Amino acid sequence: MGHMQTLSRRAFVFGSAAMAGGIAFGAYASAEAATSASDNPLAAGLGPNSVTFNPWVEISPDKITLIAQHADIGQGVGSVQPIMIAEEMDLDPGQFEIRFAEPSPAYFNTGFADEFAPFVAADQSPAAEEARAATLEWLRKSGLQMTGGSSTIPDTYQKLRLAGAVARETLKAAAAKRSGVAAADLRTQSGHVILPNGTKIAYVALAAEASKIPPVLDAQPRDPSKWRMLGKPMMRLDVRSKVMGELKFGIDQKAEGMLYASVKLNPSKGQPLKSYDAGKARSMPGVRKILEINNGVAVIATNSWYAMKAVDAIACEWAPSAYPAEQADHWKVLESSFKPEFLGKEWKKIGDIEAGLKTGKLVEAEYRAPYVAHQPLEPLNGIGLVTDNGMEIWVGHQSPRFVQWVAATAIGLKPEQITFHNQWTGGSFGHRLEYENVRVLAEIANQMKGTPIKLVFSREEDFLQDIPRQIAIARHRGSVDKSKIVAADLQLASTTPLKGLLERSGTPSKDPDGQLAAGLWNVYYDIPNFRATSYEAQGLSPSTTWRSVGASTSGFFTESFVDELIHAAGLDPMTARIAMCTVPHYRKVLETVAEMSDWKGPLGNGRGRGVAFVESFGTPTAEVVEVTATDRGIRIDKVWVAADVGKVVDPLNFESQVQGGVVWGLGHAINCELTYAKGAVQQTNYNHHEAMRIYQCPVIEVRGLENDPKVRGIGEPPVPPAAPALANAIFAATGKRIREMPFNKFIDFV
Repeated sequence: MGHMQTLSRRAFVFGSAAMAGGIAFGAYASAEAATSASDNPLAAGLGPNSVTFNPWVEISPDKITLIAQHADIGQGVGSVQPIMIAEEMDLDPGQFEIRFAEPSPAYFNTGFADEFAPFVAADQSPAAEEARAATLEWLRKSGLQMTGGSSTIPDTYQKLRLAGAVARETLKAAAAKRSGVAAADLRTQSGHVILPNGTKIAYVALAAEASKIPPVLDAQPRDPSKWRMLGKPMMRLDVRSKVMGELKFGIDQKAEGMLYASVKLNPSKGQPLKSYDAGKARSMPGVRKILEINNGVAVIATNSWYAMKAVDAIACEWAPSAYPAEQADHWKVLESSFKPEFLGKEWKKIGDIEAGLKTGKLVEAEYRAPYVAHQPLEPLNGIGLVTDNGMEIWVGHQSPRFVQWVAATAIGLKPEQITFHNQWTGGSFGHRLEYENVRVLAEIANQMKGTPIKLVFSREEDFLQDIPRQIAIARHRGSVDKSKIVAADLQLASTTPLKGLLERSGTPSKDPDGQLAAGLWNVYYDIPNFRATSYEAQGLSPSTTWRSVGASTSGFFTESFVDELIHAAGLDPMTARIAMCTVPHYRKVLETVAEMSDWKGPLGNGRGRGVAFVESFGTPTAEVVEVTATDRGIRIDKVWVAADVGKVVDPLNFESQVQGGVVWGLGHAINCELTYAKGAVQQTNYNHHEAMRIYQCPVIEVRGLENDPKVRGIGEPPVPPAAPALANAIFAATGKRIREMPFNKFIDFV
């Protein structure tokens, strides 16, 4: 953890240009670096006659275990990551077990290199590539192990295939040594090395011999044309077990002799408990103990229901909120944040903005986006056991090493005294990057030493303690002249999602919050006078990462305003975007969605189509939404989506991720907001924060393109274009501009 706590990203990235050029990744990705005992966390726990070739493959005499480096939060890590290894090892589904990676710097996330470097994704200039290489070296030195930012496939596409290739060729070398047949004359199939005479030697039978020879470091992944599973429609490995209820999520886990806990924490986030009266709770069924913790109380009981009912009966007096108590005042703070003292950064400036705004027709608009919750199906939970030697914790989380630090800090231990077991997780959307349950669980388990404690948040407490998506206001100005957009001045005031998360992770940053710029400055239209500026509001509710983070709000603001400028110029929304797009393979994304939707201009008769294009996490995504204005409200009929990820590794999961992202984006745009009263969130369950219903869900047609020179992720990029495409479609159908989410405050939906 030392590097993560002390190494300044800015100091490293901008002070290390001499180290750039891609050498850092090449060195780590080599099999030699990945197989040394010091770099491989699997080496220390090997059983007799077992072998590990790298941090992702372990073979014993009775089984093959493949390591899923990232957390599975529903996006398919527990399937696609093992399959990438199995593809190269010639393993079939069912021939291996899957285990989540332990905390280790060996599992640092290379996929963040593009996102952390201060260049837009489409910039492939030498300066941009040097910055990415330096950022990659910082990631290696810091050992930043994290799932997020749609980085799962970009991070592992090369190294997991290489890991499988090294394992395959080393097993062939072991078989060659045993049989006397040259390795070049051997082949592999279905977990076996096959000799020329047809004799099969199982991989598990070769484990002991493979452990005694050096790994084959020059092994190379196969060309995609040779793939058996990747790139082809395949069922996710976890589908059956989830459908049948066999897969155990974190909330399903049990430990011998455990007791159950639930909590009531100050609803004004981060503030302490002043006093409490647990008289009624003490006599309730199943209650074993009442504990005071840092900012609330906990009940220990014989099951979760008893614990939840009893903690709800405790009367608490809370310290007041450190942020405005009422929602109207949150908006007032944002409104007053467009000032130099709150300047985050002027992210991009082209041309002469002031002169451009004075040319032709001036267009001005203000947009708003509220706080929203993460609301995954599985509420926060975990199991903790504290002994005199340290703590074990079983919890689903996206940042294993930070979990160790947070838990250790809460109870006065060292991070290395925390043993972390990652779990299958029933959704996150950014929720499992935070630590509300980790800190509380550590405090409770520390007061119950020697007894395993299972903590489960009630749904209401999960909502109350959820650190929400940023609240934001955009004030945009632009001008059009002679059927051309002349200028766009984009200004945004918002709470800071990434800086808050970093601070709570023990790595505070004084840099401008880069996520506020997502969807604001990475605009790829030919606008001769352009400026993008963010302002960081202070003193509001803490906020954090939410699916697609800054782009979830800024994408709505920017693409809605671009649509307003296009209409003011008298242009067609689709053809204008295609004509203005400056990146050829991004333009292809727009052309593809135009072809998919058979875009031919206005539909008329109460029907409308809207288009939006947003690049987030390096993935350009274009969406067309078609709606009909009925007597009862707006009906969403169909959505078309095109996205370019460089390589579609898992086509079925790709389609599912895109469709899920669209539904997520549309549902929250229509229905969802969190508001504060007396310092506490008012919406504490799904009926008050309602996502899209099945009857509202449109047909969603998806197409994945493979023109990008890099492999990209798809978990988050479908979200940002959904809201602006819908708003633009509503305008096309009704003539009404909606500039604030949720849309149901201004129009009905059916």
